[in-house]
Amino acid sequence: MFWFNFLVANFIFFWFLLFFLVFSFNFVRIFSLFFFSLFFLSSLIFILLTNKSIFFFQSIFKFYSLFFFKISYVLALDAISILLVILSSFILFFCFLSYWYLRYKIKLYSFFLFFSLWLLFNVFSVIDFFFFYIFFEGIVIPMFFIIGIWGSRSRKIYASYQFFVYTLLGSIFILLCFLNIFSYNGSSSFEFYLNSFFFESRQFFFWLFMFFGFAIKIPMMPTHIWLPEAHVEAPTPGSVILAAILLKLGSYAMLRLIIIPLVTVYTDLIFMIYVLAFVGFIYSSMVAFSQIDIKKTIAYSSIAHMNFSIFGLFSQHLLGFFGVIIMMLGHAITSGALFLGIGILYDRYKTRIILYYGSLATFMPIFFNSVFYFSIIKLWFSGYY
Repeated sequence: MFWFNFLVANFIFFWFLLFFLVFSFNFVRIFSLFFFSLFFLSSLIFILLTNKSIFFFQSIFKFYSLFFFKISYVLALDAISILLVILSSFILFFCFLSYWYLRYKIKLYSFFLFFSLWLLFNVFSVIDFFFFYIFFEGIVIPMFFIIGIWGSRSRKIYASYQFFVYTLLGSIFILLCFLNIFSYNGSSSFEFYLNSFFFESRQFFFWLFMFFGFAIKIPMMPTHIWLPEAHVEAPTPGSVILAAILLKLGSYAMLRLIIIPLVTVYTDLIFMIYVLAFVGFIYSSMVAFSQIDIKKTIAYSSIAHMNFSIFGLFSQHLLGFFGVIIMMLGHAITSGALFLGIGILYDRYKTRIILYYGSLATFMPIFFNSVFYFSIIKLWFSGYY
């Protein structure tokens, strides 16, 4: 785990050297491909190095500690983190391949992808509130530039700012909650938080603020408005990263910080959570059926998918938790594949209106069958079957 983080950080440093010293398009492209392949293969080694019988954190490595503030940069992995780290490296590897022939700011594009990979690895492995918050909110920065620079239409600047403002609103509530936990425990470690006793009023404060902040990331109703706009205006790799990884950050944070530590609080509010999830699931499904833009259809179906996963997340049952993890992985693969397919069509025909693709199966049968099978799998993972 240390060497994986070390490799990603070193690539970011080498990228700055390439930016000033190397101007060859082919060299930068091959150099980036080599490192993306290396990181993806390195992440697979985590499966061999971890004990499958241990569900809690293992492979713990402490980089350094600030003893005055009781803040420690500690990395650890468990069964959920390993799957999400492998998923992140796999998705970002294919995002780079999808823009293989990109000639517009290729070095900046590869840097933002590697910066996103480094941030995601730390989000899924760090076990300190201070660093978790930095990396959790820091992923907004590369996505803001990816949407704003390589977006496909004129509203890309508006979509990038809308994405930034909505996530910033949720981050304020999360920050207030983390500061309260730090002042109460005197430490920002997950271990202190999981083993601390809080009064019921303070637990409700923690739950309310963290739930609202993480619900924007999922997104749940009525904080879902930023997602369709960001999906439509983002380039194909940006849409894939949003659907496959960024939507999982909210569910992962809820599972890590709300479900287990604050179980006594949300049992009284579980009916309200189910109502919000059910309304979001039905509403986004109906809106998805009424869209003529294929990208918006997939975007609203992703909202329905993630709202449906809330039922398993707050089911208070181990099978529900495992079902949420399977739905997260299934949604990442299927939605990422569908957005890649729509990106292929848009690059060739410069339109995403579904009415223009009525006879797609006639002249692109292999592509049509691939999209059809991924759509069926997405329906199955989304709970429609």
